[in-house]
Amino acid sequence: MTAPWIAGQARQLLAQRGHAWLLHGPSGLGQYDLSLALARAWLCEHPSADGACGQCGSCHAIDVRTHADLCVLMPETAMQALGWPLSEKAQAEIDDKKRKPSREIRVESMRDAVEFAQRTSARGLGKAVLVYPAERMNTITANALLKTLEEPPGDVRFVLASEAAHQLLPTIRSRCLGHTMRWPEPQDALAWLAGEGVAPADAPVLLRAAGGRPQEALALARGGRDAKQWSRLPKAVARGEVAALGDVSPAQAIDILQKICHDLVALRAGAEPRFFDAGDLPAPANWEALGSWWRELGREQRTAEHPFNAGLMLEALVSRARSALHSAR
Repeated sequence: MTAPWIAGQARQLLAQRGHAWLLHGPSGLGQYDLSLALARAWLCEHPSADGACGQCGSCHAIDVRTHADLCVLMPETAMQALGWPLSEKAQAEIDDKKRKPSREIRVESMRDAVEFAQRTSARGLGKAVLVYPAERMNTITANALLKTLEEPPGDVRFVLASEAAHQLLPTIRSRCLGHTMRWPEPQDALAWLAGEGVAPADAPVLLRAAGGRPQEALALARGGRDAKQWSRLPKAVARGEVAALGDVSPAQAIDILQKICHDLVALRAGAEPRFFDAGDLPAPANWEALGSWWRELGREQRTAEHPFNAGLMLEALVSRARSALHSAR
C-alpha cells in the first residue's frame, strides 16, 4: 500500500505547477515511490487531486512497464532491481557478457531520453521523464540533460529523485523546483510496516535500525532481519563472529559497522544511541580507537561495491572491528 506520508506529499506537489521537480532527502524516505506517483498522475487518463486513478489504460501500462510516454532513467542495476526493461541494445550487451550492468546512468540512455522528449506524445496526455537516483549521473550525462531542462518541449515533465542532491550539478538543481522529503511520524511508519507484514515485535527495532526510515526498515525485514538478530549483532561482532555478517554484502556490512561505531561514540559522549539499544552494545572503546575505526570504515566504503574478494573483505572488516572494540577503554 502507498505510505500515507508519500500520498500526502503527492497531493501537495500535484496541486502546484512546474515542468521539473527535484525530490531530495536521505535514503529510505520514498523518493522513488513519490517520483513514480507523480509520473503516474501526470499521465493518467482520469487523475484526481489525490493522484492517478489506478484503473485506466495509462496506469496499467505503467504497472506492466510498457508506457510509451514514460521514460525511466536509472542505473541498469537499479532498473533490473525495480523491474524496468533495459533497451534492446543494452540487454543484448549484458546477455552476451560484453559488459556488466552499469551502476551509473549511462550517457547513451540520457541521449535516448532527450530524443524521447522531442517526440509527440503517443497517448496525447504529455510525456514524463523519471530520473532516479539522479546523483548517479556523471557530468557528461547531466550536461546532456541540461539543455532539455532549460528549454523543455511543451508537453514533457521531469521528476528527478535524489538521495544525495549535493552531488548534482548546481545548474541541474537550479532548473528544478525542489522538494525536501518528509520524515514520517513513528506511529505512521509502524502502522505502515505492520500493513506490509512486518511483525509487531520486529517493527520498532528495525525502524530504529534504519534510523527512522521505514522503507529501509522494510528492506531489512524482507532481507531476513528480525529484532533478536539485529540486537545480537554488536556483541557478536565484538567477539569476532564473521558469520554474524555472513548474509550481507560488504557494503551492507560496512553500513552495519558504521551504525555500531556511531552508537558507541554516542555512548562515550553520554548521549543516547540511535540504531541499537544501549544494552545491546559492548562497552565503548577509547576515543582514539573509535575515531580510527570510523575513518577506516569510511575508506573501505569507497570500494565496497567492487571488492576483490567479498568473503575476505568481510573477515577483514570483522577482525578490525573486534580489534577496535577491544582497545583499552
